[in-house]
Amino acid sequence: ALSNDVTLSRLIYGMWRLGDDDDHGPQHVRAKIDACLDQGITTMDQADIYGGYMAEEILGNALTPALRERIEIVTKCDIIAPVGRHAGARVKHYDTSRAHIFGAVDQSLRLMKTDYIDVLLIHRPDPLMNHDETGAALDALVAAGKVRAVGVSNFRPWDWTLLQSAMKTPLATNQIEISLLEHGALTNGDIAFLQERRIPPMAWSPLGGGSLFFDTQHAALLSALKAVGADHGTDETAAAIAWLLAHPARIMPVLGTNNLDRIARIGDAAKIDMDRETWFELYTHALGEEVP
Repeated sequence: ALSNDVTLSRLIYGMWRLGDDDDHGPQHVRAKIDACLDQGITTMDQADIYGGYMAEEILGNALTPALRERIEIVTKCDIIAPVGRHAGARVKHYDTSRAHIFGAVDQSLRLMKTDYIDVLLIHRPDPLMNHDETGAALDALVAAGKVRAVGVSNFRPWDWTLLQSAMKTPLATNQIEISLLEHGALTNGDIAFLQERRIPPMAWSPLGGGSLFFDTQHAALLSALKAVGADHGTDETAAAIAWLLAHPARIMPVLGTNNLDRIARIGDAAKIDMDRETWFELYTHALGEEVP
């Protein structure tokens, strides 16, 4: 559970590639959501910028009022890239002003055909952020009922405390990159900061963007993952996700794939109860040497 009684599923379906699929008609998107719901995966991860500012609308076209009630929607704002509806921007930049956040949320609500967002995240730390303005804007969205909970993405601890210092609403999560290939957050203070506050992090790119499975330099790690998966009647993908689930910080991995068979197997990670030595075996392969 996050703040304001928002409860997310432990595994989250990431929709950043929704627009990449040849078929992004409503029926096909609904089939993906159904495959998630069949495994208890109820949380869908979006962002205004996904699919060149198109992914939210693709989801919205597939949603019925009944289906909307069965899922939680996470979305993000503040990145302005010169594509899609922001094609006129001179430079890629961040905007955490009140006007931009309010406008982005209204657009997201309209595109996804919903009257509330379960969790809104500030997508990237903005070096020009006025924390008083941004914090007040997020509080106002929660007070208005447009957003049930708010959080951040890619923030460092000091970015988090700066924004939180100007808010009444508790920040609910930080979505950061965490995987066997990108494990710095485990030791650089990012996870310790959240764990101390009992705030579950979301993990984007939990499979290392796929390079875990294709890059020959990770052959030993991949072989170890396959062995762990096989021991539990599943595969290396499930083992890599189970490694994150084993962490006491209650990491919520965000998994994105357009392949219905792979979506149907996302929940396999829960079949693996990973003991400490297995966890450290995989970590040792990821480090390329034994721990000090």
